[in-house]
Amino acid sequence: MGSSLIKLMSIFFIFITIFTSQAASQSDECESESNSSCNNKSAALPLKLIAIASILVTSMIGVCLPLFSRSIPALSPDRNLFIIVKAFASGIILATGFMHVLPDSFDMLWSPCLTENPWHKFPFTGFVAMLSAIFTLMVDSIATSLYTNKNKAGIIPEGQVADEAAVTTTQGHYHGHHHGPKIGTEGSQLLRYRVVAMVLELGIVVHSVVIGLSMGASNNICTIKPLVAALCFHQMFEGMGLGGCILQAEYKFLKKALMVFFFSVTTPFGIALGIALSKTYKENSPTALITVGLLNASSAGLLIYMALVDLLSADFLGPKLQGSIKLQIKSYVAVLLGAGGMSLMAKWA
Repeated sequence: MGSSLIKLMSIFFIFITIFTSQAASQSDECESESNSSCNNKSAALPLKLIAIASILVTSMIGVCLPLFSRSIPALSPDRNLFIIVKAFASGIILATGFMHVLPDSFDMLWSPCLTENPWHKFPFTGFVAMLSAIFTLMVDSIATSLYTNKNKAGIIPEGQVADEAAVTTTQGHYHGHHHGPKIGTEGSQLLRYRVVAMVLELGIVVHSVVIGLSMGASNNICTIKPLVAALCFHQMFEGMGLGGCILQAEYKFLKKALMVFFFSVTTPFGIALGIALSKTYKENSPTALITVGLLNASSAGLLIYMALVDLLSADFLGPKLQGSIKLQIKSYVAVLLGAGGMSLMAKWA
């Protein structure tokens, strides 16, 4: 399933590359404000290096915290506190799409550096975000169908396979009632958790690279300083949301480690790439504005869909929260706090 999703995303990115290369030729490059007192390349580089280290550490802490929660009874996936923390993290992801990524895309695609026709004649940001949400639904639905057909015999948590083999070897027989495949409602739910974890990871990776690239290419110290703190906050709590999904998917150690690795390094990698391209990358050039603007719009649609449909809706309409009005109210408060905190960050980043 992972390779199929990567192929679909690759086709999408190739389409964007071809489209932007044609569109960028319609306008001359718009000069950036290099004379601003905030533009200081020598002072910006140490800030970027600090950002790489701090964002890497906070990302790892955020995504790993839920994975170690099994050793803390109060934070196990079947406890109320885990649901509340996940709701808080889902609010962070929702606000990231609505308050950060989507407005950035509007600003870029409505920039005066782009030609009037077609960029100021049609709301490309909303259109691409809508297509991205539909595309995410399509991937979500098709991946679930393919994964269901592939596992018709039942879903076995990957970490449980080794346990079954050990039991069979040591006891000489198989306890079907204890270690058998998960079927029916339980198996279907586990399958959904795995699809959600994979799709959410892909969406976060895309927008994390874009954010890192923009920061790494910028020499504006007035923007970078608050952005470092905002991204650390953002990555930690967004990581908690992703980590909760990875935990519920019950992957074995290797897959968990790979997903943690890719989430943790994508923003630092984007910053490093931006630093390497800072001599040739002009953030106000039509190519950069169109490419990053369209990527931001697609990321926004994906994140908004994932937050509302696969995270918040799945939990709030699930049996756990439907069985307790008190827990629903606490979770709604957590969502509002998460979304409110991330929205407040939009003042600085």
